[in-house]
Amino acid sequence: MLERLIGIDQDITLWLNGFHSAFTDPFWMFLSDIRIWFPAYGAIMGMMIYRLGWKKGLVVILSCVLTVVLADQISAHIKDGIGRLRPCYSTWMLQHGLHWPLSRYSFFGFFSGHASNAFGFAVCSWLGFRLNDPSHDYKVYGWCALLWAFLVAVSRVMMAAHYFGDILVGTVFGIAVGLFTAALGRGVIRRWLEPAKA
Repeated sequence: MLERLIGIDQDITLWLNGFHSAFTDPFWMFLSDIRIWFPAYGAIMGMMIYRLGWKKGLVVILSCVLTVVLADQISAHIKDGIGRLRPCYSTWMLQHGLHWPLSRYSFFGFFSGHASNAFGFAVCSWLGFRLNDPSHDYKVYGWCALLWAFLVAVSRVMMAAHYFGDILVGTVFGIAVGLFTAALGRGVIRRWLEPAKA
């Protein structure tokens, strides 16, 4: 059964990675570079302070930071513990057509920290806005954040850094962490920053 699942994972990864082209490679490389995330994170956190006020905004920012730290560190520990090689280090995958742009990664890839970080931040920040500013539903922001997270996750397959299963597990884990930290932040705000209802 496990071998069957691994085979399906390899097939989906090769199929998705097969959509590469010289034209799109720079786009996927751009999305995979975590350095481009920081200006976006900074702008979103500035908007949190502006929309929620500095006290609530700071709590939501801290919950988002906690999301990224948890997702990143747990992913790193699991990678080392499981020790599944990335597809770009698999001779079988390369022989069967895996496209690998010239990028270097650590050896192990299960599960994707990029996917877990991106989806965790998207979910936590969206709920941080939505739960603490009832004047707006932030649907446009939410869908844009989730689309960005999806593209970041897919970029890791296109860059041969992860199998499809790596990003699938990373996505689910990131969403779970984002829901947890958003609820934690909301609890802090409700407990200490919002006036008690009579």
